[in-house]
Amino acid sequence: MESYYLDWANLLLRWVHVITAIAWIGSSFYFVFLDSSLTPPVDEDLKKQGVSGELWAVHGGGFYHPVKFAGAPPQLPKHLHWFYWESYSTWLTGFSLFTVSYLWNASTYLIDKSLMNWSPGAAIGVALSFLVVFWMLYDGICQLFGKRKHGDAIVGALVAVLVCLASWLACHWFAGRAAFLLVGAMVATSMSANVFFWIIPGQRTVVAAIKAGQPVDPIHGQRGKQRSVHNTYFTLPVLFAMLSNHYSFTYTHPQNWLVLVLMMLAGAAIRQFFVLRHGYLLGRNRHPVGYALAGLAVIVGVIVWMQPAPQSATNSVAAGAGGISAKAVISYEKLQPVLAQRCYMCHGEQVQMKNVRLDSPAAVQQHAQAVYQQVVVTRVMPMNNATGITDAERALVKQWFEGGAPVQ
Repeated sequence: MESYYLDWANLLLRWVHVITAIAWIGSSFYFVFLDSSLTPPVDEDLKKQGVSGELWAVHGGGFYHPVKFAGAPPQLPKHLHWFYWESYSTWLTGFSLFTVSYLWNASTYLIDKSLMNWSPGAAIGVALSFLVVFWMLYDGICQLFGKRKHGDAIVGALVAVLVCLASWLACHWFAGRAAFLLVGAMVATSMSANVFFWIIPGQRTVVAAIKAGQPVDPIHGQRGKQRSVHNTYFTLPVLFAMLSNHYSFTYTHPQNWLVLVLMMLAGAAIRQFFVLRHGYLLGRNRHPVGYALAGLAVIVGVIVWMQPAPQSATNSVAAGAGGISAKAVISYEKLQPVLAQRCYMCHGEQVQMKNVRLDSPAAVQQHAQAVYQQVVVTRVMPMNNATGITDAERALVKQWFEGGAPVQ
């Protein structure tokens, strides 16, 4: 029953997490677009009020006219909307999902004993330290170098190095699937921390100064803008890391850390294209298509680099399975010892992970397609190869399935 309730918790948390993430990312993308698309106000009254930019837009059958004040507006409205619950809710649901999916069963989903044979407590502690240490180092870099000449470039380069190092460590310490999620959670934590520690406190200080009739220090807006810009470039890399757990060919690659780094780099480059595109439409900069092409080139390069070597007709995968002929039909009697040794631990009488049992012919027949998909195609199971299944045994499962998956 524990597995059943954990599945429901995973589903519901994932659902809420996606909803809140859409709200956060949507508002972030919109305000980046808005800032990049503002034009100087035409109306003299707006200029006198301190408006630095305006935008006319049409959507959903109506016309909208948002304006931006360079400093403090003449007066604050009665109702002022704050954009922070989208961020906080996304992080809270994401961390809860990470806890249910990986930390709750750390020995199964977080630990790969072929990489690091540590206790669940130690693995959980190190995983959580990734979230904290990365934020501290990233925040320190921003504070130390953000105000210097060419500060944005320096910060960007140092943060890129930091992400590469963290990705390498995560992929060498944790199971590949968990490592990718951990790196995504690490960066996403810093995104939400930017909102919690810098953006919102700065905005509260500004609002308090306006209400008190005091001059507004522009440093708060500058800091908030800096961290907001960082968040928009983090977004696509984080989304890739979060989605990768559905595609085992990425995190099971021998150089999985490099796959992760390159795809995150491609995401950042593509995001840069969209950010600059808004300014190009107003004639503020050259066409940023180069960034999009660079991102696509990286993706294509990764696809070509990762493609499996072609197999000849005579080089059968099953050749490694004790010399079994590629045309031979594998009986259930030959398959059952492999299932007993490699699968019953999690899918037997005592434990039924994901409510799946494989300790009877009828159960194996019912889940034959899933067994083939998980063991042969994606090679996800056994999880982190905890039971030590061999390539020859995977080949035997392949022949059994392609021979009609007999159980008689």
